[in-house]
Amino acid sequence: MACCCTPEPPKMNSKFRTALWIALIINALMFLVELMGGAYAHSSALWADSLDFFGDVMNYGISLAVLGMSLYWRASVALVKGMTMALFGFIVLGKTGYAYLQGIPPEAMTMGLIGVLALIANVISAVFLYAFRDGDSNMQSVWLCSRNDAIGNVAVILAAVGVFGTGSLWPDIIVAVIMSVLGLTAGYRVIQKALQERKEHQSLTL
Repeated sequence: MACCCTPEPPKMNSKFRTALWIALIINALMFLVELMGGAYAHSSALWADSLDFFGDVMNYGISLAVLGMSLYWRASVALVKGMTMALFGFIVLGKTGYAYLQGIPPEAMTMGLIGVLALIANVISAVFLYAFRDGDSNMQSVWLCSRNDAIGNVAVILAAVGVFGTGSLWPDIIVAVIMSVLGLTAGYRVIQKALQERKEHQSLTL
């Protein structure tokens, strides 16, 4: 399908595919755990993290589907994923504002326990995906997703400690805002690289 001027897909597809499947399964399980745990604990940060897990499942699934395609199509899919990551940031901001209006402090113990479990899951995913962090925009996007999740999990644990110590919902809200910023900045970075790769591919095929 690719012409002689089209860069070949990465030769590490087999290893990358295996890493993606492992990360997809882990993230799917943690999405369900955090979705139910976030609803039970009334935690915006935990609920936001569950949405992040869901977004990652979709991202990993899409990445698996386009591994054998040309750079142009991999970059096009990465562009959509970057927009999705940025959209996630805006969704979290909206949910955080709603939680602030409700004014109900989350249940700290549940937050902390699920946060630790999610961190372990994301560290495992990050270890498998680390080798592909400097690949094309498609590979970079899955690495950024995994990295952001691990950072978000640490933040959720710190928020749980803060909620437990103060009885306030502010630690939960602050963490949710941090996670939204991570989604926005990572999305912007992936969008930029994807647009650059699409442009480079088009120039090579002219």
